[in-house]
Amino acid sequence: MADVFELLMIVCFGVSWPLNIYKAWKSRTAKGSSVQFYFLILVGYLFGITSKAIKLSRGVSTPGYVWFFYILNSVIVTVGIVVWFRNRRLDRKADAPAA
Repeated sequence: MADVFELLMIVCFGVSWPLNIYKAWKSRTAKGSSVQFYFLILVGYLFGITSKAIKLSRGVSTPGYVWFFYILNSVIVTVGIVVWFRNRRLDRKADAPAA
């Protein structure tokens, strides 16, 4: 039962991240967002994956769908980081004095 609640938590985050990334992509600015936040979330997911790997090495299995969503969310957050750097580059261009 604990795996079901963990899955629901991961799915909620998994739905939120693409919405966040879409908004960031459309806004074309990094202002108001934090790359440190993205990295902290990514590290959290990596710790979760590491936890599952340690449990697996001790013979405690985790359903495949939990692994899938941890990895998927990690990839999505990584995309968010890439979008943040793109937006920061756009901000710098917009703030540069015209020649």
